[in-house]
Amino acid sequence: MRKSIDVDLALLERDDDLITDLELTIVREAKQHDGDAFHRLRSVPGIGKVLGLTILSEIHDITRFDRVQEFASYARWVKCAHISAGKVHGSGGAQMGNVHLKWAFSEAAVLFLRHAPGGKKLLGEIEKQHGKGKARSILAHKIGRAVFDMLSRGTVFSMEKFRAA
Repeated sequence: MRKSIDVDLALLERDDDLITDLELTIVREAKQHDGDAFHRLRSVPGIGKVLGLTILSEIHDITRFDRVQEFASYARWVKCAHISAGKVHGSGGAQMGNVHLKWAFSEAAVLFLRHAPGGKKLLGEIEKQHGKGKARSILAHKIGRAVFDMLSRGTVFSMEKFRAA
């Protein structure tokens, strides 16, 4: 039993080295492709290497979205309403868009709460208005809109602008 545990630990150490090497290679490639956008993404509290790379790879090129609304739709934050003659007949389009981008921003929202000064206070304000179940989704959407603004304008994250928006 002890020998089996020792072998498992040795394999884990080897895997850690391989994963670290692979991560460094991917980060180098991302920096060559669009290093400025990668560093701007890393300025958002909670977005690290992996989430930054995921977001960059799923967005491809931010200029393909003319407006922030198109970006929000692509990231599955909005649903289209089925309206006819002023009557609402439900909504659709819940499965349209990029699921990986929605996941990345949902993770970024959770990590934002951990790393951003005043993040939990902001979440509390959103919870008062919209309830606890919807607050994190709204925060993820808000982070996504800030990322669109940062990447399209070439600026870094500003907490003052984020809270004011």
